Amino acid sequence: MDRFREKTCIVTGGARGIGAAIATKLGTEGCTVAIFDIDEQAGEYRQRELEKNGIKAVFYKVDVASEEMVKQAVEDFYGKHGRIDILVNNAGIGFSGKSIEEQTLEEWRRIIDTNLTGTWLCTKHVVRYMKKTGGVIINIASTRAFQSEPNTEPYSASKGGIIALSHALAVSLAKYHIRVISISPGWVDTSHWQVPPRQPQLTPLDHEWHPAGRVGKPEDIAALVAFLASDDAQWITGTNITIDGGVTTKMFYPDLDQIQKLLATLLQDEETAQTLTKLAEKLHTNKDILREIRNKYLSTS
Repeated sequence: MDRFREKTCIVTGGARGIGAAIATKLGTEGCTVAIFDIDEQAGEYRQRELEKNGIKAVFYKVDVASEEMVKQAVEDFYGKHGRIDILVNNAGIGFSGKSIEEQTLEEWRRIIDTNLTGTWLCTKHVVRYMKKTGGVIINIASTRAFQSEPNTEPYSASKGGIIALSHALAVSLAKYHIRVISISPGWVDTSHWQVPPRQPQLTPLDHEWHPAGRVGKPEDIAALVAFLASDDAQWITGTNITIDGGVTTKMFYPDLDQIQKLLATLLQDEETAQTLTKLAEKLHTNKDILREIRNKYLSTS
């Protein structure tokens, strides 16, 4: 396919992970790609990899939380190419998992500034040029915007903000023929797209948990981005699209049948899983056996 011939795009956080896969996908389909990333070594590596594949690419060292760096990079890219057709706001950082009492204001601000304010800043400075020709802005949120684990408040808040920002921008920028969409990926293993590439550390249970049968890959997200950025999706704007292998739609009731299935997947042994499940059922009704096992095998001296 050559859907983006003579078009240009900016991918923030494009040096590694999901961003790198997106930059590669768009570039493979004809786009001239600008990578904005704070990691200079990884950014230069990704530019070389894109060029090896015949993709026109340039790397800009940019902290997306810095308005001056964003402004200068956008101006330079537009000055060299005369148009900006696609912006993918992908840059983001995670969080250490501290409890709310231990979280610092500095940590909160750094995550919000990078993930949410960075999306706003890049959009602000790209729109100045994009509105001349129209275009597409795709913001990478997360299923953590509406489904959380403990101690992820700064990250979850930033991703929820991206979804709200996206539908607000879609309305504001419609008059310039600019579409704005957010994407919420679930669990995506980025090992192969790191610098240098790594081997995945996944278990059969990790894959089994997904109704689609596997953990996500950056290529899955890149394929969706390419579709949304193309003319095939010209009636899609102002919405959030979840791409997570079905995990957020899956109800889970931890009954014994489910436990046996999970054990069989984890152990790769149906017979042992059945034995352990029967034992668990017996332990539930006979606490004397449980105490005996604890005292004999689990006590510490």
